[in-house]
Amino acid sequence: MKVTFLGTGTSTGVPQMGCSCEVCRSNDPRDTRLRTSALLTTDSGRNILVDCGPDFRQQFLAHSDALSRIDGILFTHEHFDHASGLNEIRPLHSAQLYAEKRVAEAIRYNLPYIFSEHPYPGAPTLDLHVINPDEPFFIDGQEVIPVRAIHGQLPVLGYRIGSFGYLTDISEIEDSELSKFKGVKVFVLGALRYKPHPSHLSVEESIEVARRVGAEKTFFVHMSHDIGLHAEVCASLPEGMTLAYDALTYEW
Repeated sequence: MKVTFLGTGTSTGVPQMGCSCEVCRSNDPRDTRLRTSALLTTDSGRNILVDCGPDFRQQFLAHSDALSRIDGILFTHEHFDHASGLNEIRPLHSAQLYAEKRVAEAIRYNLPYIFSEHPYPGAPTLDLHVINPDEPFFIDGQEVIPVRAIHGQLPVLGYRIGSFGYLTDISEIEDSELSKFKGVKVFVLGALRYKPHPSHLSVEESIEVARRVGAEKTFFVHMSHDIGLHAEVCASLPEGMTLAYDALTYEW
């Protein structure tokens, strides 16, 4: 399997507009972060995009070969930084979308020119599949297991696909749900910053969750500029854990 990190930043991206902190001024390209999204390529060759945020056009242009075919788009939740890029799908003409009922309703509401009774001429064909958060489903034969977590007060989903686990934008998760990730080799987990936050895990909290999962490799994503410089943070993390960065590809 292979994961390509299209973006690893929080909702404001990094650099953050109007900020002159050392992270936002850094010359290290790993400190520049588009909004979080990832592309998983499975052993059977399926390309599955997780979330499609406002930077999707830029991400697509940077990874056009990898994104030339997308077999399915998974949505973790409906927040703008995770779902607003669907408007950029138009040149691709069609896509298969997978979201729980509340998120699917938000997508339909935000894109009336696509999902109205009389779609706008030239609108893409988006097949929106409503998934049951309590049941596995399949994308072109590839099993996907939803994992329920909480983002502040909002229920969100993570996903397990074979030996890959993905969980971003969470503040808490039940043991019974986290156990669905047991045995994954690669785990992607949100880690906003070191200071506690009401709707995101801090770095220390993410390290603890990662230890409970026990993956061979854990990548942290959805970082804000408050987390500090990439090189310094990575040097302080436990073995097997690291910050992801935009355009990083990892294969196993």
